[in-house]
Amino acid sequence: MPEVGTISSFDSVEYDPIEHLNAIFSHPSTLSSVSKTSRALQRYQYELDVEIAQRVAEQITADGESVQRMQAAQTDLAELFQKIESVRERAIHTEQTITEMTADIKRLDNTKRNLTLSMTALKRLQMLTTAYEQLRGLSSSRQYRECAQLLQAVIQLMGHFKSYRSIDQIATLSRNVSDVQRELLEQVCEDFEVTFAKGELAQRRGMLADACLVMDALGDNGRARLITWYCNTQLREYRQVFRGNDEAGSLDNISRRYSWFKRMLKTYDEQHAAIFPTPWRVDEMLANAFCEGTRDDFKAILAKSIRRADGQSLDVNLLLSCLQETLDFEHSLERKLTNSSRMSIDTFTSNDEKVPPFAHAISEAFEPYLSVWVEAQEKQLSVMLPKYRQQPLKPPDEDFSPQMVMSSSTELYSFYRLTFAQCSKLSTGAPLVELSKVFAKYLDSYAQQVLLYHISERPSGQTPSRFPSTEDTIIVLNTADYCFNTCTQLEERIKGRVEDSLKASIDLQSQEDAFMGVASAAIRGLVRMVEADLEPAWREMRNTGWSRLQGVNDQSPYVAELLQRVNARSRVILAMLHKQQYARAFCDNLVELLASAYIANIIHCRPIPEVGAEQMLLDSYVLTKGFEELLTLSAPHGTTAPAGFVKRVQQTMNRLSPLLKTLQVRPSPPEALVQAYLIHIADKSDVNFRKILDLKGVRKQDQGQLVELFIAHKSGPRNESLPQYSAFLTSLVVNTGTTTTTGNLASAQLHNLQGRFDPSVFGSAIMTAARDGVDRFGSPALGGSSAAGSRSVSPPPGIVIQNGDSGNAAGGNVNQNLRNIGKFFKRDLGGFGGRFGVHRAGEDGGK
Repeated sequence: MPEVGTISSFDSVEYDPIEHLNAIFSHPSTLSSVSKTSRALQRYQYELDVEIAQRVAEQITADGESVQRMQAAQTDLAELFQKIESVRERAIHTEQTITEMTADIKRLDNTKRNLTLSMTALKRLQMLTTAYEQLRGLSSSRQYRECAQLLQAVIQLMGHFKSYRSIDQIATLSRNVSDVQRELLEQVCEDFEVTFAKGELAQRRGMLADACLVMDALGDNGRARLITWYCNTQLREYRQVFRGNDEAGSLDNISRRYSWFKRMLKTYDEQHAAIFPTPWRVDEMLANAFCEGTRDDFKAILAKSIRRADGQSLDVNLLLSCLQETLDFEHSLERKLTNSSRMSIDTFTSNDEKVPPFAHAISEAFEPYLSVWVEAQEKQLSVMLPKYRQQPLKPPDEDFSPQMVMSSSTELYSFYRLTFAQCSKLSTGAPLVELSKVFAKYLDSYAQQVLLYHISERPSGQTPSRFPSTEDTIIVLNTADYCFNTCTQLEERIKGRVEDSLKASIDLQSQEDAFMGVASAAIRGLVRMVEADLEPAWREMRNTGWSRLQGVNDQSPYVAELLQRVNARSRVILAMLHKQQYARAFCDNLVELLASAYIANIIHCRPIPEVGAEQMLLDSYVLTKGFEELLTLSAPHGTTAPAGFVKRVQQTMNRLSPLLKTLQVRPSPPEALVQAYLIHIADKSDVNFRKILDLKGVRKQDQGQLVELFIAHKSGPRNESLPQYSAFLTSLVVNTGTTTTTGNLASAQLHNLQGRFDPSVFGSAIMTAARDGVDRFGSPALGGSSAAGSRSVSPPPGIVIQNGDSGNAAGGNVNQNLRNIGKFFKRDLGGFGGRFGVHRAGEDGGK
């Protein structure tokens, strides 16, 4: 039966026979197979019984065999342990036998070794005794060459008997050898003293040379004693002459000291060098002893000079003269005694060279007094600056060139280089740091009192005042660029020579920023020159009858004149600017000023009707296109303006569009004007909205309704995200009843149109900022003095400062603010031409 044959379910732990039977007899018709199924189950049960019996029998048989194998294994292990124990016992017995057999051999080997050592010791003792007796005889006869050889052998042999000094005979012999060494040392020193005292050097030179070999054998102590005696003997006369006599030992006679020692070295080379072995370097030892004594003398002399009772200070010229002679003497010692190349003192490529042994050996005494020399350099600079201020920018017999710089700047930096080279020879420590601070002080003074002075308006005794010319301004700009670059190099070179621990004290960054401030002032001065030429064009714009216009034309008459005047003056200036960075800075400044002046004149032209506002907007588009070509005026024909400059011009001139587009909308219906304001001006300021109404000429009594409507609309949900104030319109000053001219209006509005500092528009107030102490341009202090109603005069194209100095505090404020200006100008220049003052090939200024 297939159902019974499938017995996989019998193996299950959860087997249920009822379920199995129900599955087999699932229908009444299957009951007929009950007998067949029963027989099949009984047969299957029988087969299982048979299989179980077989398995039990097999397991019983297997258990018996396993027990037998385990017993056999235990027997084998017992036998193995017995064999191992037997082998171990035999090995021990064998070892004992071998030891007994070799004991006599070991005793013989020890006897042989001891006998050999004894024979060696006796032989060495015999050699030592013989050498000692010979050494005594040779020393008494002053045969120093043989003595040196024997002495070395005696000292070497004596070293073998250090462990035997407990033996009386050996201890006695050791004392005798030490006595001979002391006798030889004293004898050699006595021979040197007698020979030098009697002047018998020529006759006994060979003996003294052999005596030096004995000193070599005696070791470092004997050699050092002889060299010290020699140096003291040779320098005894020097110390008596130059230390005991005030006149001979003074700084005035410093050359005599060095001449005396040079003669001493010559005597050594000719008479004494053959005596002393070359490895002893006696000449260097003698020079070191001379330098140490001389340095101590100079320290005492200089300290005494500072404490003079008559109140006179140390003579700087004498100090420098003595220091220079000392440095030359040290260098001569280096060349003669060390055979090493002299360290460069005029270049900055020797920073990694090894310091020579005689560097500052004597000049170290002068270092604490170098502040006197630094003060002398400062006094000299204080005399130079006023002379530079009075010098003309360009020599009368020299033609102008776009690359020309002021000769005073090259003279100043030449003086700096020379002074720095001198100081770096004298010291690389605190005096060099002090000198760098003097450099920084007078770089600030040069920027303020010389460069800034030449681009400033100066009273001429008549009216009008004297303004700088275009060439003068270009020369000052080039000079500021030269000073900036050279200032950077100077800082790097000083840091390359000063001690590592003092490098952080060297910082000329503020001076670099000051020169950058002068350069930005020069750029702004050039822009103001263009501005001064535009007054006729602006006057024509103000005189145009904007309220009487009936329609819109392509452009107004003043636009062509304005562009012609801008291009004419800019072309001349750009031809003189030889670096693209400056040309770009000039054009950026000029566009900013023209945009500000245009806004100022729009305010002056009120009331502005809708047609007038539309015409002004078209005029601004024409001006924008014209201004985009400013940077190519001096370039070859066909040159296109850089994309970066074009974008900046468009961004600058686009500031006019929201104002003019709002002014184009009629006040009736009022909702149109309010919506136009909220779209273009996009703020919620009632005050700013009234400015638009004033510009359009809406009467005061009619403004109330428009303002109320504006208040209602600005509170709507569509305008919730608008700012409270527009930066552009909030800063715009719109006053009624003013007659201020365009120049003052442009200057008055210039700072109001910028919410932050922008170096391209700060030039009209640069000296006001410097004198008033502002730290950030765009503050009210820059334009507050040019309010409406001020005197009707266009701002001058220069920067007004007074002749002479107005005090240290005022000068410090000017310098500090020049640095701040320079930092901002450098940041602005970085956007279109790399680092300030650095010309890069292929640079077009558009990046």
